[in-house]
Amino acid sequence: MRSPWAWVFFRWLLYAMADLLPKLKPLPVKERLSVLFVERCQLDVLDGAFVAVDVTGVRTHIPVGGVACLMLEPGVRASHAACKLAAEVGTLLVWVGEAGVRLYSAGQPGGARADRLLHQARLALDEEARLKVVREMYRRRFGEEPPQRRSVDQLRGIEGARVRALYKHLAEQYGVKWHGRNYDRNDWGAADVVNRCLSAANHCLYGVAEAAVLAAGYAPAIGFIHSGKPLSFVYDIADIYKFETVVPVAFAVASRSSGNNDERTVRQHCRDMFRKSRLLERIIPDIEDILAAGGLQPPEVQGVVEPAIPNETGLGDAGHRS
Repeated sequence: MRSPWAWVFFRWLLYAMADLLPKLKPLPVKERLSVLFVERCQLDVLDGAFVAVDVTGVRTHIPVGGVACLMLEPGVRASHAACKLAAEVGTLLVWVGEAGVRLYSAGQPGGARADRLLHQARLALDEEARLKVVREMYRRRFGEEPPQRRSVDQLRGIEGARVRALYKHLAEQYGVKWHGRNYDRNDWGAADVVNRCLSAANHCLYGVAEAAVLAAGYAPAIGFIHSGKPLSFVYDIADIYKFETVVPVAFAVASRSSGNNDERTVRQHCRDMFRKSRLLERIIPDIEDILAAGGLQPPEVQGVVEPAIPNETGLGDAGHRS
């Protein structure tokens, strides 16, 4: 029979080791896997590890701190401990529909910085600064300067015409029948193959863009081209990269469609493309440069009493909690 003192010593040893081990700190987004999809499992923290447990009880360890965005499909149940650990390591949890075709809810990977939120809001409310930001987005998206003396609404209309032309060109390039961008959120199966592939690809990109926006410390809802939606700024940022990344992938998959689980194939190809192109390394610096085009200086924090115990400097991005 074991001595009760052995158990006391073991507990003391655990506490002592906990003080010696380094605290969890978020990794920079650019060093992470962009997106990972999970379905039909229980997410939990067991033996200190973030795991997915299937119906048979098999555990699959997920290196959650090395993933920027975790997409939770139908059939996933996440425990409080799993959500807490994801928040601590700065991983965005996004609840989506099957194949990622709808986005229902999203967590917050870190505490956004007030100075950046104020700067973003000021740029969006200043008409001149907003126009400069929109023009920079247009230049980055199409690789040329936008027409002079155009308002935001006029640039939005020009952008729409060019996007429709790009869709038509890609359809001809990949030999896909194209009748326009058309789908019904309430009747997913009614859309044709290419529209379903495009929607699945876009949602992959939106998840990555939202993770980058939040990690940089900005608000997804304060947009410049898009407005009035919870993810307006995410759509603004994602649109810059859409036609060089996920749209060609969607058309390529649709061109050789087998009619069986094309959306899953699109997601897998997008995941691989994100990794090869190292897209996350580009997005956060690009966000800073795009907002800098507005010509307004970020606000300086003044008259604030410093905390008695200052926060430690973290490894992650500006929007991550230390």
